[in-house]
Parts: sequence; C-alpha cells; structure tokens
Amino acid sequence: MTESVSTEHVAAFRRFNRYFTRRIGALNDHYLGQDRPLGEARLLFEIAAAGGPDGISLRELRTRLGLDAGYLSRMTKRLQDQGMVVLSAHPEDNRLRMARLTPAGHVEVKEQNRRADALATGVLEGLAPDLRARLTEAMTTAGRLLRLAAITVKPVDAHTPDARTCLDAYADDLDTRFPEGFDRADLVAPEEVSGDAGAFFVAYEEDRPVGCGALRRLEPGVGEIKHVWVHPDARRLGLARRILEALEQEALRRAWRVVRLDTHAVLTEAQTMYRACGYTEIPAYGEHVYASHWFEKRLAS
Repeated sequence: MTESVSTEHVAAFRRFNRYFTRRIGALNDHYLGQDRPLGEARLLFEIAAAGGPDGISLRELRTRLGLDAGYLSRMTKRLQDQGMVVLSAHPEDNRLRMARLTPAGHVEVKEQNRRADALATGVLEGLAPDLRARLTEAMTTAGRLLRLAAITVKPVDAHTPDARTCLDAYADDLDTRFPEGFDRADLVAPEEVSGDAGAFFVAYEEDRPVGCGALRRLEPGVGEIKHVWVHPDARRLGLARRILEALEQEALRRAWRVVRLDTHAVLTEAQTMYRACGYTEIPAYGEHVYASHWFEKRLAS
C-alpha cells in the first residue's frame, strides 16, 4: 500500500514550483519579453510542434495541455485576432476544429524559441560544467518521475476496448521479439480475469491506455500474473513496477497470499524486474509453450 505523502515532501514540491515559475518568468504577462502570457506562448508552441498542413485539432490541444474547452477557445480566438493562427474545419471531419500557424505565427514561434534558448543558457551559465550535468540529470529524473506520478493504474472490465487494445499491442510486441512468434490464442480470455476469477488493470496517461496487466486465480490462495505490458512511449519510467504492485495489492485484497508468473527466455529485462521486486525463481508450476522461467512471491499485507 502506498504510504501517505509527508508534509515535508509537499512543502519542498511547492517551494520548487514557486521558485521555478518566478525564475522563468511564468508570472509575467509578457513571457520572454513578448506581448503575451505563458499560456498563449505555450499554445503557439504546441500548434507549431504538431506540424502538417492541417495543423492540430482543438480536441488534441485540450488533451495535451489539460485545458478547459472554453478557456482554450478564448485563447485561440485571441491568437486568431492577432493574426497568429487560422482556425478551420478538419478536411475529413467537420466536427473537428483545426488550428494552424500563419506566417506571422511561425515568425513569432521562431523568436519565442530563440528567447527561450537564451533564457535557459543564461541560467546554465551560472554553473560549472559538472554542475550543469548534475542539473540536467536531476531535471531528467524529475520529468520522468512527474510523468510516472501522473499515470493512473486502475481495474477495468476485461471486455472493454482499452483492455483489448492493450492486449493486441502486447501480442504484437511478443510476436516481434519471440523467435517462434506469438499465437494470440495464448492471451487470457476476459472471463479468466473478471469477477471472482481475477482482474484486469489498465494504466492511463492523460486518458490514453499505456500499459496493462492481468491477475487470475490459479488455485486456492494463489494468483497468477499475466500480460504485464507497457507502451514503448511509456517505458523506462518505472510503470511496469507500478502495474505489478497494483496486481499484487489486488491479490491481497482477495486474500491470495501467493502470486506466480512465468516469462520467456528472451525477456531478460522482465526477469531482472521480477527478481528486483522480490520474486524468487521456482520450478515450473504448469505447462506453457512460451515459458522458460517461473517465479513466485509471497505477499505480506
């Protein structure tokens, strides 16, 4: 079970936020010395980053930036009035409104990037090269951990499209990695991981499924973990361990004190993770065409 967050951790997080937002000028209505606040500047950046002749839909911008639809609409209207963006209907779906930069918008973003690079350079110049490297490493770690913290792992109905999408992607990955390929008939059926028989978990990042894992009853008091998978875009965050922990907690909730799993010989990174998470290699507990290593963990409440 996740421990409660200490007041010291909360205070440190807020203290850093206050310092950083002031240091980069986020509190100024003229961000980077341009005639717009940070919100509009970021919106221009995201539209430019999307590329393509049609631009990007307002729906996608809402998802990327986590903005209220009304607030986003007002910002894009201001940018349109300033001649920075053009709004139009999607060429294949009239329900979607698209935003793309005008020539003036491209000039604005180019200057914005130049000023942002100059600001970052000015900050880093105050540090010796070894300290710059430490700061860069720390920021990379912070970004990874913040992203992991924002991902939710929750049980879903194994029949849902999100669950099946994850399993399809998992099967595609294994079919590529296994020398013998992978037969989708080996995937768990929804009824095997539903109700009293088990559970299916999906990891979501900004409402997008980026990982999954399944738990099914193997015998009284014993569960089996299956199909732990993470989308390539979300790997190296520590998400597989989050999913594994959620499955273990679900097993405990069901009073299953032991969990087992098996894995293929080529999945060496999975074997390393299982050992690091307290799993012990055991003799084969069943016949499985893709299994070459079998593991078990006794759970403590």
